[in-house]
Amino acid sequence: MVWFFIIGITLLAALMVLYEWPRMKSIRKREKSTFIILVVMEWLLAIVLLFYPNLPSPVQMLETVFQPLSKILLK
Repeated sequence: MVWFFIIGITLLAALMVLYEWPRMKSIRKREKSTFIILVVMEWLLAIVLLFYPNLPSPVQMLETVFQPLSKILLK
């Protein structure tokens, strides 16, 4: 069952690249490579979240870091 989701996520990422790539003809090489890197990172994050759905979000990390600061500021 998980493999169907992996295939679906991969197809969506590939379709996104195939849709956007022809529109990027006049764009520089650096921006194209940035686009590919972002798509690969998004794909990896989706796969990791598929296998580990209970991972804490970045917002939870920020709350942990800044919660003591908010207590100090609200006094």
